[in-house]
Amino acid sequence: MMTIDFTSIAALLADICVVFFVVQMSVMCGFYSRIHRHFRKDAGTDPVEYPPLSVIVVTKDTGELLHDSLAAILEQDYPAFEVIVVNDLSAGEDELILKRLANIYPNLYHTFIPETARYVSRKKLGVAMGIRASHYEWVVVTSPYARPESKEWLRSLAREMTPETDIVLGYSNYVYGKGMFALRVRTDAFFRSLRYLGMALAGHPYMGLGHNLAYRKRAYLEHKGFSSHLQLQRGEDDLLVNAIADRYNTRVARGKESIVRLPLPVSRKSWREEMLGSVLTGRFYQGVAPLLNALETWTCFLFHLGCAVAFAVGLVSGQWIWAGMAAGLWLVRLLAVMHIWYHTAWDLGEKFGVFLPIFDVLRPWWSLAHHIRFWFCRKDAFLRK
Repeated sequence: MMTIDFTSIAALLADICVVFFVVQMSVMCGFYSRIHRHFRKDAGTDPVEYPPLSVIVVTKDTGELLHDSLAAILEQDYPAFEVIVVNDLSAGEDELILKRLANIYPNLYHTFIPETARYVSRKKLGVAMGIRASHYEWVVVTSPYARPESKEWLRSLAREMTPETDIVLGYSNYVYGKGMFALRVRTDAFFRSLRYLGMALAGHPYMGLGHNLAYRKRAYLEHKGFSSHLQLQRGEDDLLVNAIADRYNTRVARGKESIVRLPLPVSRKSWREEMLGSVLTGRFYQGVAPLLNALETWTCFLFHLGCAVAFAVGLVSGQWIWAGMAAGLWLVRLLAVMHIWYHTAWDLGEKFGVFLPIFDVLRPWWSLAHHIRFWFCRKDAFLRK
């Protein structure tokens, strides 16, 4: 007859796995699943009157990517909007593209950052110059290489611009590409969006990305722009949102027409530098969201490790009940997480194949690798020069 030893090491390990399981499922169901539910909602009726928009783009040596993205923006099906491009010392091709497009589209305006300008970040200066030159209250910030997937992109953002709203967050990710590196950066961007969009839908907005972001000029001015993080080279988007966003003034755009796509990073080095910059700015986030993100990442690691150890100890010691419990918890979590992730990926037009379960196991290790690289990198590369 099989006996159950509640005081064995296998039992203790299984109990620890239960704790990590509860934390993991609370985060998955409480935050990450909200995007799928949000995208499945009826878009509702269009507003009686769409607010006029100012789209701001800061470019530097972007070339044909700028031409393609601007064409997609300028062809938007939207009643009234302007596009303001701030050129940051491009070699010459960007300026020629802007002049050519300005002859075709009367709502395209462009200026440049003076070569003699001294500022903490030329990107921040460019955004500030664009906001200063804008004519409308609502500002949409995007990248010179970000391309909307639909002509309804601006409408999808504007549907969320209610009288109480100051910030609208949108989803962005890289285009499809072959190879493991392309798959990893797309999956990483997808998971990052799960976090900050899910947190915003749960009432804890903490960041936004300047590829697909809208906010009121009034909120920007009341916060004195980027003055709270002038010592950083980046952070013009996420730290501004972190400072002014709350559960009442932040909304998330929905529908596949709200998505923008980016070209894949030119190299692993450039992508890793971007990740290091994200680690640095993440240290300045306020609120509970960064703590919840860290809790989710490390309980994920400990859950996988705990289940593996509990299963092995249970088998070796003959405690089949605890070994089966550890395996069952791991399987239930896997099925629940993959159900949420794959349904959300479908809503966002993403295809990851069988890579998501692998990513789920490896992401705590990759997160640790980013932090280790940050500890040993030169911090002045991300700070005021």
